Amino acid sequence: MADTDSALVIEPTGPQDPSVGTLGTLVGGSVARKLLTFSMPILATSILQSLNTSINAAWIGHLLGPGALTASVNANSLIFLVFGIAAGPGEAVNFFVGQSVGAGDLERAKRITGTAIAAFAAFSLAVTLTGLACVPEVLRAMRTPSDALPLASSYLKVALLAVPATYLYTCLSLSMRGGGNSRSPLWFQFVAVIVDTGLNPLLISGVGPLPALGMAGSALAMVIAQTLTLGAFFVYLRRRRPAAHLTLTPRYLRPDLGLLRKLVVKGFPISLQMVVISTSLLAVVSLVNRYGTLTVAAYGACFQVWSYVQMPAFAVSAAVSSMAAQNIGARRWERVDRIAYAGVLYSVVLTGVLVSLLKVWGRHGFVVFLGKNEEAIAIAEHINDIVSWSFIVFAVSFTLTSVTRATGAVLAPFLITVVGLWLVRVPVAVSLEPVLHADAIFWSTPAASLAILAMTLVYYRRGRWRVTTL
Repeated sequence: MADTDSALVIEPTGPQDPSVGTLGTLVGGSVARKLLTFSMPILATSILQSLNTSINAAWIGHLLGPGALTASVNANSLIFLVFGIAAGPGEAVNFFVGQSVGAGDLERAKRITGTAIAAFAAFSLAVTLTGLACVPEVLRAMRTPSDALPLASSYLKVALLAVPATYLYTCLSLSMRGGGNSRSPLWFQFVAVIVDTGLNPLLISGVGPLPALGMAGSALAMVIAQTLTLGAFFVYLRRRRPAAHLTLTPRYLRPDLGLLRKLVVKGFPISLQMVVISTSLLAVVSLVNRYGTLTVAAYGACFQVWSYVQMPAFAVSAAVSSMAAQNIGARRWERVDRIAYAGVLYSVVLTGVLVSLLKVWGRHGFVVFLGKNEEAIAIAEHINDIVSWSFIVFAVSFTLTSVTRATGAVLAPFLITVVGLWLVRVPVAVSLEPVLHADAIFWSTPAASLAILAMTLVYYRRGRWRVTTL
């Protein structure tokens, strides 16, 4: 596939900092060992995030019933879309900071982070207000079952209030990761999970003076947890100064329009890619909605369990992106392919082990979300048999994409995603549905994964993503 991306240009504007040897921690040493140690805190953070979502889904299912779980599947599909919008500029911050730190230009890294914080703050308010205005119409367009519609609406209207805190925390944690620190965000994620999961049953059912808020209570717990976590993170940055490029002073919080333009140019295709993924998921959920509450609940249970299966690939890919960015900034191109190969190996082995375990013991995971409903559990096991193996294929393409994006080559991965999800996944689901019924929807995921892998391999081998000027 020809590469139509322009190269990411990092031109050092500040003095070369003599401490860069301690900051560019991902540039030297054993690639395999450093990738493993750097990715483990990211994996632990992903586990905590998924545990948070899963525990809350379990509370909703057990306290409010299958209808509420169906509502959460539809609502969380939209929340995934809204939160995913931040992934584009956040990932741009990650590789801009990584390349700047690798090049020894801390002044630029500071200005990138400050500009991103200001932009995220303004953008998050716009997303929140727009989302609140569109909730009922979007849920109806998704064909959310009528019994789940009021619950999903009440959940979303509260959950959208968490967008500003979530966006800003994403920005800060990805900037820190780009600088080579993947441990600090882990501890704050732990705090968020404790607060969120602890408040969920209290606000859903009402305990003591707390009112019983139902689905809205679960969303309110998330808002409180995200806000407290962001506040704690700001205090930590001000008092401990864990990263030299995270300097939250008015001088750096004033947006640099030139850097903002570059963040938007590179971040926009990644955000569009997340929108493509999210809207594809919404389309799939709307198709699944045709088959009733039990099938939707079973699909939702699978989705929760699958999040754990995909976590190693996400964690390793995030580590690969930061490592590749710093090495590109330091002009250590000989290490970039080694980072990619090590990342693919780790992702495939870890994902393969989890897929095998899920095949043997998956039923126990589905019971957590579906209780003793044997019909729903049987549907979930059937869906899992069709889909789960494709996550190994996904792990390879996602890891390689993280390497290419670390150079700033963001357009080709976006186009590959569009083709895989909207020109393969959705058409496969729709065209085969008259013959395979609901199974066509589930088989569309492996079909898309294979198509995306084929295109990604061609792009990695033959694309011009390596053309980067520092």
